[in-house]
Amino acid sequence: MFKKILIANRGEIACRVIKTARKMGISTVAIYSDADANALHVKMADEAVHIGPPPASESYIVIDKVMQAIKDTGAEAVHPGYGFLSENPKFAEALEDAGIAFIGPPKGAIEAMGDKITSKKIAQDANVSTVPGYMGLIEDADEAVKISTKVGYPVMIKASAGGGGKGMRIAWNDEEAREGFQSSKNEAASSFGDDRIFIEKFVTQPRHIEIQVLCDTHGNGVFLHERECSIQRRNQKVVEEAPSPFLDPETRKAMGEQSLALAHAVGYASAGTVEFIVDGEKNFYFLEMNTRLQVEHPVTELITGVDLVEQMIRVAAGETLSIKQDNLKIGGWAIENRLYAEDPYRNFLPSIGRLTRYRPPMEVASGPMLEAGTWHDDAPSGDTGARNDTGVYEGGEISMYYDPMIAKLCTWGPDRASAIEAMRVALDRFEVEGIGHNLPFVAAVMDHPKFISGDMTTAFIAEEYPDGFDGVDLPEGEKRRVAAACAAMHRVAEIRRARVTGRMDNHERKVGDDWVVKIDKDDTMSLVISADPDGATVRFSGGSEMRVSGNWTPGDQLAEMMVDDRPLVLKVGKITQGFRIRTRGADMSVRIRTPRQAELAGLMPEKLPPDTSKMLLCPMPGLIVKVNVEVGDEVQEGQALCTVEAMKMENILRAEKKAVVTKINAGAGDSLAVDDVIMEFE
Repeated sequence: MFKKILIANRGEIACRVIKTARKMGISTVAIYSDADANALHVKMADEAVHIGPPPASESYIVIDKVMQAIKDTGAEAVHPGYGFLSENPKFAEALEDAGIAFIGPPKGAIEAMGDKITSKKIAQDANVSTVPGYMGLIEDADEAVKISTKVGYPVMIKASAGGGGKGMRIAWNDEEAREGFQSSKNEAASSFGDDRIFIEKFVTQPRHIEIQVLCDTHGNGVFLHERECSIQRRNQKVVEEAPSPFLDPETRKAMGEQSLALAHAVGYASAGTVEFIVDGEKNFYFLEMNTRLQVEHPVTELITGVDLVEQMIRVAAGETLSIKQDNLKIGGWAIENRLYAEDPYRNFLPSIGRLTRYRPPMEVASGPMLEAGTWHDDAPSGDTGARNDTGVYEGGEISMYYDPMIAKLCTWGPDRASAIEAMRVALDRFEVEGIGHNLPFVAAVMDHPKFISGDMTTAFIAEEYPDGFDGVDLPEGEKRRVAAACAAMHRVAEIRRARVTGRMDNHERKVGDDWVVKIDKDDTMSLVISADPDGATVRFSGGSEMRVSGNWTPGDQLAEMMVDDRPLVLKVGKITQGFRIRTRGADMSVRIRTPRQAELAGLMPEKLPPDTSKMLLCPMPGLIVKVNVEVGDEVQEGQALCTVEAMKMENILRAEKKAVVTKINAGAGDSLAVDDVIMEFE
């Protein structure tokens, strides 16, 4: 077995590999750019080597720099994680030439499967069902339009060397095909150094289901069941689960066997994933094979008890696979939510900055993975499990140079319903401040009827949130529970304040029992609180009452309460006369006032927001790639105004209505902050 391995990656996946290497008694080497000098993976590794400036193209994906780090530290093997050099055959070849083990598949398999066009041809030869499309290379936008018309709209425009949603566009007409081709080509060149593009039929109402395979160098292979990855935004997975709520045993077996057939056809060894789209009739079509560890691998580990990173290391060391297909049962259910530094209230645009608060929920070991040992070292055991794979810490920064993922929160339960409920609680307990993030959105998904039923497709987000995400409006019953809890908390805070200011002595009671609770602008409830040593009884004006208890104290930013004998977890921020409360995807201002204060507050004029309707504001921190218009141009609704790049993704900003451009404040190459004014209109 290896004594030292280098992880050619960063962030949460580098930390994940380090954990397993440590468990196996293998020392680790981290590499880092200037931007990652204080990163968590650098702190966790036994050694760390600086390899260059922040852009990945000048550090993490420069093969010569990584090879020098290997030489300087004496590492015997390299784990590439995912992204960066993980599917680069030139890197695998450089390692082979240097006598360094690659903890991944052979170079030939990477080349064959890494090219989307070649992989489809091989899949067809191996009798794997494939999607109709054009397998040749496409030279320019005009040819892309012709091919798209022939294949039939809608079509998917994809980068041949792509992955992770980069270089991918859906086109429904000629204009979108032309525009999508150029954007995909630009993103592919920027992210992968390979701008080749191909086009295939976009299957409507599809589900995205993938099969995890594991093969050794001795001809043995198994499939570790499937993962459902249909909850996607901009072709980037957001929620994954294992197994799929849609597949039956026969379809699962057929997909697994075809996946292994493809793996054997290319001499595959290591962990890999074969991705399929599956229609409503359970017909499945090969999309691509990812010749690396997948981001969502934890859910497979949670239901099988197999540490995939450990198996990759053992395969790379030449060991024979000890796992047999008959022994791979599905144990319970697992769900993963990806926590991204993206603001859901700004159409999920990237958000960067410092994590002023980062408090994940406690990890709890349970299920098949309890024995496999990839949980946090001191995680207690329970009926359901929680696991958080992360590469950040409180006080650290989210950089504009890399993927916006902060963490992967996973839960396990004996069945799907219990795994979902465990995820709801874990999301409510997850505290993140300082940046925009998608916690409210994934919390909303966990409560969405379509997700709960398992009846979703890759169009879920587009169909259910067509105008973007603007928060959750809790049901009336939940609002009452929040109101009761906040009123009890406010009463505790007022008693504390009265004591500190000396307004309460000799047991004289200065804090009243009658309160008016207003949630946001519309929901107002009058109530009376009767407190006792064990909690409080809250009686609403209509006659109903709720019992509230908990150990919240003023200043706590997380309140774990019991309301009506059910748990209620609230993220708490102090505002004037109340709290900012976040729970189950809802973000609310909850004002608690005396009846007289409420009466006076109703007489106050409402402050109106400033008018920005005649300005184009930068929706995120980013780099201006292109400005499409000039001063004096008349623009039409939907017309492209400029392109902003952030976190390796291009975003085209369009006119919201017909207008005339009167001023342009930024040009190509300018770096802008959120809400900077790009241009103004008449």
